[in-house]
Amino acid sequence: MVGTDLKVPMADLKAQYRNLKPEIDGAVQSVLENGAFILSDSVVSLEEEVARYCGASFGIAVNSGTDAITLSLAALGIGPGDEVITTPFTFVATTEAIVLLGGVPVYVDVDPATFNLDAEKIEEKITARTKAILPVHLFGQTADTRRIAEIAAKHGLKVVWDGAQAIGSESYGLPVGAFGDAVTLSFYPTKNLGGAGDGGMILTNDGELAEKLRYLRFHGSKGSYSYKVVGYCSRLDGIQAAVLRVKLKYLDEWTEVRRSNAETYRSLLSDLDIILPYEDPNSKHVYHQFTIRCKNRASVRDFLGSQGVGTGIFYPGPLHLEEAYRYLGYKRGDLPEAEKTCDEVLSLPIVPELTDVQLAKVASAMREFYGK
Repeated sequence: MVGTDLKVPMADLKAQYRNLKPEIDGAVQSVLENGAFILSDSVVSLEEEVARYCGASFGIAVNSGTDAITLSLAALGIGPGDEVITTPFTFVATTEAIVLLGGVPVYVDVDPATFNLDAEKIEEKITARTKAILPVHLFGQTADTRRIAEIAAKHGLKVVWDGAQAIGSESYGLPVGAFGDAVTLSFYPTKNLGGAGDGGMILTNDGELAEKLRYLRFHGSKGSYSYKVVGYCSRLDGIQAAVLRVKLKYLDEWTEVRRSNAETYRSLLSDLDIILPYEDPNSKHVYHQFTIRCKNRASVRDFLGSQGVGTGIFYPGPLHLEEAYRYLGYKRGDLPEAEKTCDEVLSLPIVPELTDVQLAKVASAMREFYGK
């Protein structure tokens, strides 16, 4: 019987902070003392460092991963009536950004193994109104960059990759920032590289697009009272940049711990009646989430919770069936793989702050539930 005294949370931000406290405190104190709070030198340095880490030429820091998507689509000219092909199985930000620009999300079903957009189903959804594709690198594993790029080139479409969960990942041996017109990142606190609040970044290899994005994030201005375009207020602050620059130095180490934790789970859970995460041989998985599929999810989750093990359901419902987006006209059965996936996925703790004892407890609780 697994005891409940030892808790295993999905994330432990306090532990991460304790491990880096002197460095983070010093970096934040420096910002407070120099008073450079908005788009400071530390933000510029973060942009350069993250872009280089991700294999991109330019980084444009903004105030959230959601804004990163919105500004990317806006900079590429997505507007009223334009169709953007995307996935129904993800966080709402992708759909939200399209809709807020007046665009129309067009959903394509997911690959049941990777959970990513099924590239082979994209072309059947392309119309004369299609302007872009917005795939998501879900749970830390890249979508099929090569096939989607081929489709986009064939049809003259823009591609914005939502890489919010995939910093450090690779596709066909190249880092995540090497693909598409733009790649968006999120620095939400629980991400693999998380700040002390909201934050995001757009990566691109297009200098003209990068310049346009810098205008868009600052009210259409370069910081003067002269406005080139209609813009947004989406600027990363200096404190977030300072915290993120400290953490970026440890990201490779944390990624390897996540990958090691995933291998431990595989070795301990492979004989259970569950489906373990699939690793695409063309992608380096950075395990933002370790997401299994199980038929009796509610019972599994309740039992783990009773033993002090935290879990997550990402995501409980496909976006095409959410109340806010019913006006798009989709109905149950239209995207069966996404719908089935939402009923079966369960994420187990995978963060690098997990101790060996905590990791063993999760596996032990799973085995106890399945009578192994």
